[in-house]
Amino acid sequence: MGFFSKLKEKLTKTREGFVEKIESLVTARKKIDEELYEELEEALIQSDVGINTALELVEELRRRVKERKVEDAAELKNILQEIITEVLMDDESRLELEKGKPNVIMVVGVNGVGKTTTIGKLAYQIKVGGRKVLLAAGDTFRAAAIDQLEIWSNRVGCDIIKHKENADPAAVVFDAIQAARARNIDVLIIDTAGRLHTKSNLMEELKKVYRVINREMPDAPHEVLLVLDATTGQNAISQAKLFGEAVGVTGIVLTKLDGTAKGGVIIGIKKELDVPVKLIGVGEQIEDLRPFKPGEFVEALFEK
Repeated sequence: MGFFSKLKEKLTKTREGFVEKIESLVTARKKIDEELYEELEEALIQSDVGINTALELVEELRRRVKERKVEDAAELKNILQEIITEVLMDDESRLELEKGKPNVIMVVGVNGVGKTTTIGKLAYQIKVGGRKVLLAAGDTFRAAAIDQLEIWSNRVGCDIIKHKENADPAAVVFDAIQAARARNIDVLIIDTAGRLHTKSNLMEELKKVYRVINREMPDAPHEVLLVLDATTGQNAISQAKLFGEAVGVTGIVLTKLDGTAKGGVIIGIKKELDVPVKLIGVGEQIEDLRPFKPGEFVEALFEK
């Protein structure tokens, strides 16, 4: 099965909860009126694009309908697809990795979103692409996180820098950067804590890790990827705002898109945060973490 067919299949729940709802609204009536626009707004809000984004999308829909003198309600679905594609398309969503130096990717996110698994899958993809990868077990507050990352390093076939549980994450990061330089590593991926057992603030801890990276390598981190769980819907957007303020997120990894009807959150993330979604997770397999291609995503979402 090609990736497009797989993506289409994985987005079934969002399609059923979002696109098909819109389709039944526009085919149930011929006339475009205020009531129809309100029902479309409601359908968008229910699919977790967010209230502001839903209002903006419908406003743009009204504008285009008026401008093009559209009278048949059935045409609204295609116009909405066009608007959503434009919202998602307007920026570059590739990972920024340069040749000839260690690139540092700092990965952040709360526990339970699939952060360590995402790091493992990302390491695999980068290695398959012919680059040397090193992992850093910076989530020292959870013994399982260190073990899990070590399992991934064995599976991928790359080295890992780790300290004991409850060690200072900044010390792990310091050692990892020295090792990356000494071993001619192309990409260093740093795992970070998603929750602290102490009273100390998670965001302060992450800021400290960021400062150590930046001190040891002034143009790093080259990417700060925030892993979000699509099934949490609007919650994901409030998390993104917090992490963004603390460490300046450069890209989003949206996981568990295959298990939710809340895939509309991807539109809300782009509209409200203006941070590109760079990778999406659509399944358990190692190759199910993919670069986010907006056109392909919207097509798979809207196509039956």
